[in-house]
Amino acid sequence: MGGSPLSRRKFTASAAVATLLPTAVRAAPEPSRAEQWRAAMERGFAVNDGTGLYREYAPAADTDAKYATEWPFSQAHIAYLDLTMADAAAARHYGAALTKARAAEQLYWSDTSTTARGGYLSRVVPPLGPGDDLYYDDNEWVGLALVQHYRFRRDPASLAHAKEVFELIRSGWSEDPSLPSPGGVRWTQKADNGDRNTVSNMPAAQLGLRLHQITGDRAYLDDALRYYSWTNAVLQRPDGLYNDHLKTDGTIETTVWTYNQGVPVAVNALLWQTTGDKRYLQEAKRIAYASRERFTLSQLDRQPPPFNAIYFKNLLLLDGIAGTRENRPAMQAYADHMWRNRRDATTGLCRPRAGRAELIDTAAMVQIEAVLGWKPEKWDALY
Repeated sequence: MGGSPLSRRKFTASAAVATLLPTAVRAAPEPSRAEQWRAAMERGFAVNDGTGLYREYAPAADTDAKYATEWPFSQAHIAYLDLTMADAAAARHYGAALTKARAAEQLYWSDTSTTARGGYLSRVVPPLGPGDDLYYDDNEWVGLALVQHYRFRRDPASLAHAKEVFELIRSGWSEDPSLPSPGGVRWTQKADNGDRNTVSNMPAAQLGLRLHQITGDRAYLDDALRYYSWTNAVLQRPDGLYNDHLKTDGTIETTVWTYNQGVPVAVNALLWQTTGDKRYLQEAKRIAYASRERFTLSQLDRQPPPFNAIYFKNLLLLDGIAGTRENRPAMQAYADHMWRNRRDATTGLCRPRAGRAELIDTAAMVQIEAVLGWKPEKWDALY
């Protein structure tokens, strides 16, 4: 053992005292960081009215809607999925909470939408809320969570529902020839918004690939390739990274968000896994390398935590499929930074740069810490 003789004597003495203490009075081990983030999320945002839903902000204001919108709620749901999948003990400990979150997710579900397909609306549906608009990316995150749950539990209901979500996504493909670069899955069903985004197309490709892998249905692969090819042609930059979206007037929003890089990495990894074509693996590694070069720790801190959670989890998926270990160190460094610098000492919540704490940020940190606790051989189960 290293260290000075004095430090070794102190260690030996402390160990000796510990062996003399009765088991009942020994200090309990400190909860994991994932558990501490999770407990703070529950204290700060849980409505506790029997629905399993959350508030969106803390502290709550009188003008807030009672329940969070779909995108933040889905990330709290996925936080419990990631916690539960860590190991057998975690599955026992968090299983009931995951079941509760999965049931609450359905409070956003509408059997119809503007394309006549069912989907998750941006607010809880009547009688609890107004329902409001539908966003395709919101639905894709839930669809991917359903696939992840199916591959974990092998429950037919999750697979059937993921297929329903994919039918909604298919209905969102743009067929309007008057738009610039026709094609692409729209971001939302809102009539005044025709944007087509990396985040509405690449997660759609990822979901299609997972459904193809599970079912063997070639149509899922064909659609995944369609979404993938359109995004590459319209929104990928020469360095491999992705712009955010194409507007209806033909201009491109060039912001480079972390999650828009992570998902294409995973899509390419899954395409390699599915087809055996090494070009996809090379492309996955090219995008991963370019994103690691761009996103230093200080730059990651300027990105929303949920974007970073999606980014890092998809990089781990690449490592899981390729048998590499290149991406976990950066994920751990980010988690350490957020724990030291963005965790509120009083509430335990993820502290924003300005304004109130948001459910989605703390949920993202639960996901990151939970997945950091997974064994590497499980990383290919992500999304």
